Amino acid sequence: MNPLVHVEPGLFIWAIVVFLVLLALLTKFGWKPLLEALAAREETIRKSLDHAQKTKEELERVQQESARILQQARIDAEGVLSRSRSDAERLGAELRQKAREESDAIVRNAQRQIQVETRRALDEIRNEAVDLSVTIAGKLLERHVNRQDNERLIDQTLNAIAASKQ
Repeated sequence: MNPLVHVEPGLFIWAIVVFLVLLALLTKFGWKPLLEALAAREETIRKSLDHAQKTKEELERVQQESARILQQARIDAEGVLSRSRSDAERLGAELRQKAREESDAIVRNAQRQIQVETRRALDEIRNEAVDLSVTIAGKLLERHVNRQDNERLIDQTLNAIAASKQ
């Protein structure tokens, strides 16, 4: 018979004993470290996934915060632009008002100067008229009329003109 097909009980027992000893040795020295390595690897993967989840949540929070900050910056920029526009309009109105006031002051000053110059010119004309009339009257009277006589005659004439106008 074929020795490979033939079962001997002693060999069979020794094969089982060797198998059990080998199983115990592999369990103690091979299987436990393998399971521990797998558990450590599983723990590392779990920690990595937790860390990735926390990082993702932190990123979302940072994105929301940056979006909020950006929105606030836009609002602040619009406020600054609005205040700048209103300040520019107010400043323009103030400048226009000052320009009007200055032009009005210049016009009033010019009118005063015109009035002063008009009075001065009228006074000069009056004095020249008086001198001329004194000269004419002196020639007509063939005597010399002094300044006091002339002023008295002018005052009388002006009073007579004023009385006739009323």
